[in-house]
This record gives sequence, C-alpha cells and structure tokens, in this order.
Amino acid sequence: MKKNSRLVAAEIITRWIESESFPDRQLAEVTDDRAFVTELVYGVIRRKLALEYIEQKFIPRRPEDFILAALHVGVYQLCFMDNVEEFAAVHETVEAIKSRRHKDALRASGMVNAVLRNVQEEKAAILLNLKKQPDDIRLSHPEQLIHRWVKQYGERDTLQLCEWNNQPAETILRVEPARISPAEFKKALKAAGIDVIPHPFQSPETFLILPRGVPVTKVPGYGDGWFVVQDPATSVSVELLDPRPGESVLDACAAPGGKTAMIAGMMEGKGELVAMDVYDDRLDTLKDTITRTGWDFVQILKGDAAKGLPMAGKMFDAILLDVPCLNTGVLRRRVDARWRINRERIELLKKTQWQILTAMSKCVKAGGRMVYSTCSLEVEENEELVSRWAREHKEFRLVKAKRLFPPKTGTDGAYAALLIRAE
Repeated sequence: MKKNSRLVAAEIITRWIESESFPDRQLAEVTDDRAFVTELVYGVIRRKLALEYIEQKFIPRRPEDFILAALHVGVYQLCFMDNVEEFAAVHETVEAIKSRRHKDALRASGMVNAVLRNVQEEKAAILLNLKKQPDDIRLSHPEQLIHRWVKQYGERDTLQLCEWNNQPAETILRVEPARISPAEFKKALKAAGIDVIPHPFQSPETFLILPRGVPVTKVPGYGDGWFVVQDPATSVSVELLDPRPGESVLDACAAPGGKTAMIAGMMEGKGELVAMDVYDDRLDTLKDTITRTGWDFVQILKGDAAKGLPMAGKMFDAILLDVPCLNTGVLRRRVDARWRINRERIELLKKTQWQILTAMSKCVKAGGRMVYSTCSLEVEENEELVSRWAREHKEFRLVKAKRLFPPKTGTDGAYAALLIRAE
C-alpha cells in the first residue's frame, strides 16, 4: 500500500529535528512520489525560521517533534507551494498524523487542522507581514551567517544570495562527449519528449538543465554513460587542473565521481587516473559513476587524503583536492548545511583542509600541479587558507584562483586555486 507522501516527509523531517541526520540519505530510500517528498523536506528545512515565525501566532507552545514536522509540512504547502491544492495540503497533512496511530493522534490532528485552516484563511496577511520581518526570519538563514556574508559581500549581494539559496536547485546534466556528441544527445532527449535548456554559464552545449520531475534514471543514455549529473561550477577546478592524455593524475576526494569522469574524458582514457575517497558509502557512489560512464582505466582507492596516500612513494603530474568544507556555495542543494555552521566547525574544517593540502602536496612531481577546491564562499576556507599555505610552502607557487558567486554566475558557489611545484 502506498504511504501518504506528507507522512513520509514528516517522518524524515522528524529524524532531522531529533538527530540532525542528513535528509538526502533518507530521501534516497524513497520510492513513491520522490520529487514531491523531496520538495516538502527540502522546502521545510530551507524555510525553518519563516515557518516557526508563522506558526508561533497559532500555537501556545512547541508540540512534540513529529507533530511539529507535520505542521511544518502543512504550512509550507500553503504558504510556499503554488502547485498544491490548499484542500489537499490541509486534508492530507491531517490524515498523515492520523495514519501514524500516534498516542494522541485525535487531539494532535485537530490542533494541526485548526492551525492550517487559520493559515489558509489569513495567508495573504501572513505573507505580507513576513516580508516586514528581519532578514534572518524573512529569508530563513542564521543571523550570524547573514552578518558574516554582509562583511564579505555587502548587503545587496548577501540578500540576493539568501534568496538564491531558497530556490529549489535544478538538475543539470554534463554531456560526456567521449560517449556521445551534445547534438546527438539533444536529439535523443527530444525523441524522448524531454526539453532541456542549455546552461548559460559556460559550455552551453555541454551543460543542460533537466526539466523538473524527470527522473535522471529515465533520461536516455543513463546506463550508457552519456552524461553525469554535475553543476557547471564543478568544471572550474578540473579546467584549472588541465589533465592531459598520458599523465598520472589523482582525484584525492573523488566521490561522487562527476569530476573524476570529467578528468577521464579530458585524458581521453589514456594515462593513469586514481580516484580516492575515505568513506565506504561514498566509494560505492564513486564506483557506480565510474562503471556507468565506462572509464575502466580509473583505479579506485580507499584512503584519507588528510593522512596521506596509501601508495608509498607514488607521485603524480596533477592532483585535484576537492576538500570537505562548509558547503555555503551549495545551500540550495544541501539545505540542512546552513543550520550546521558555527565557529567550531569552521576551525575543524580549516584544520582538515590544511592537512589535506600538506599531505597531498608530497605526492606532486617536480613541475607538477595541484588544484585546491571547495564549494564554500568563506574566505577562511579559500583565499586566506591557500595564501597562508603557499607562503609556508615555498616549493609551491599560487598561479591562479577563481571564485564563483551563485547569484552572479547562475551556478553553485565554488572556489578553485592552482598551485604549481617548482621544477
């Protein structure tokens, strides 16, 4: 029997509230109405502060976690989803509470029903009043994060960034030209009734925006490796690395494998390409990507880049370091990340990033190159860290760096820096 989609979403959100579990991992297990459930879960987590502000007018005290999650699901549909009938939003959310056989389901469902009907009746006034609230509530971002960005980017760019982060992210496909030409891929998509839009950032023939609601696995050529799901921002670090046929290349933090596949294509399948990651579940995803795209010359390796390469004495012409970071450039996609940012986490990540740079730099050949990249917008993880590292490691020279700011590029946020070792 098909499970109520609102119930599925509320249960995922409940687990997130209780344990800060990663919602994307739970969503990966959803089989029915995945696109709708994903929008509910991600939308509620994005709009957390706005939802709490709206609801506090109608409830005297915070309900238990599941009831709060279900209430969030209902209010989010009414206030932020134009493609859902209001009757369905109210009725199905209330039914979700009843179907869980909660010990106090009758009272809880009655309370949620009353709140949702009040929100439905006062929706116009609620949304108008929400626009007058402080930026952290109106845009549902932590106040400290907004202040941090205002110092770096100014108020106007910060507000644009927050608004960008609250939009659902597109699914973008990068065509693998070694498998099929962009023109032929577009023909196959058209024949399947899928209308894609070229991404305007760069290589518009290569990066294509998939219509919402189209499962990636149903796109022509999925099993043949014609494409990978990849935002154009990820190409910047690979292009800076400039891998060439016949070289020895290491992708040191490789999962989920989009950059690895791009490197393999630029190498034309010739040379040595090692793709490394530390966690088993991420290695599984990496293996799936490499298998699907057919780059069988890629060697997959388990290893912690911060602790060095588990291949004694091995040296490379080029190394890509896509290091762990705060993910502030991809908050549209990693919706829960905004709520996990604090000073302690920043300091811990900076330590890890420094360790990875230092450990992997020992594996770069004389005259070789290394690219450090993040999907972060924070100067501490990017410009400041790389400049300081280069000053302390005179054998490397910082040659070039690039930063992408989402509202201006229309891509995820990213930073990449090219470091070259002396001959």
